[in-house]
Amino acid sequence: MNPSPFDRRAIPASAHVGDWHAGDGVRLRRFDWPVDGLRRGSILFQGGRGDMFEKYLEALAHWHGQGCGITSFDWRGQGGSDRVSPAGDCGHIDDFANYIGDLQVFAAEWQAATPGPHVIIGHSMGGHLVLRALAEGAVTPDAAVLIAPMLGLKSPFGASWGERIARLMGGLGDRARPAWKANERPYTVNSRESLLTHDPDRYADELWWQGRDPRIVTGPPSWNWVIEAFRSTRELRANPALANLRVPVLALVAETDGLVDARAALATLARLPDARVMRFGKESAHEILREVDAVRDRALDEIDAFLRARAPHP
Repeated sequence: MNPSPFDRRAIPASAHVGDWHAGDGVRLRRFDWPVDGLRRGSILFQGGRGDMFEKYLEALAHWHGQGCGITSFDWRGQGGSDRVSPAGDCGHIDDFANYIGDLQVFAAEWQAATPGPHVIIGHSMGGHLVLRALAEGAVTPDAAVLIAPMLGLKSPFGASWGERIARLMGGLGDRARPAWKANERPYTVNSRESLLTHDPDRYADELWWQGRDPRIVTGPPSWNWVIEAFRSTRELRANPALANLRVPVLALVAETDGLVDARAALATLARLPDARVMRFGKESAHEILREVDAVRDRALDEIDAFLRARAPHP
């Protein structure tokens, strides 16, 4: 694959950044990049915890160049969307069901307003929420792609004890308070950059966007986010509906991922009746689509082949 040059630090001229309001009045920042003329279909791309859509403009440009209309929104409590905690840039959520509710209504409106086939792509927490929404029947795309999906949290104590400790710590004060000081998990010797990507230039793009507009910066999660993440991933792993999913799924898993539990992801994905899994070794950190070219291009090629086969244009 020979990707075209693309300015990762500029909103494309034909794209539009606006707002969408959830049923409870929370404002979510949305990104729309339509395609004129011949269309390949429509993609709804959802990032991970603390993400904003600017981080993925390069990947979105790849699919847009193939004729796909692109849509995305920042999850409530992060990026350019309304914050739901008084603790500054803390990434808080009361219940992961709120994320699912936003996705359900937004996706229904998106599908009604855009041409098919419709594909939902989710990275990390977004991958977890997409799979959970599929299992609960909240979304019905033609195909789904999960990238480094958060189907288990990385914890030095294991999932069960990690959840117990999180509930204990959360109970010592306001659960909406930051769980720790830094953005990513605190119990690691790795730098944030090495946890996310081996590509220093793509990593720097995120910092550039945050420096340009500090309002989109999301810091550490709240204790309640941590508690909810443990609970939601545990319940999804045990959900019997996974065995009956009829939406074709492609999952990209980084086996040495330092942020999410790759083994839990692989075990969960093995239960899906129509899922293809692509594994990456130590060459890939968590943000597969923002990795060095060799990794990123391999991932995009796999996604392209999957979409041609499982979500073909009529």
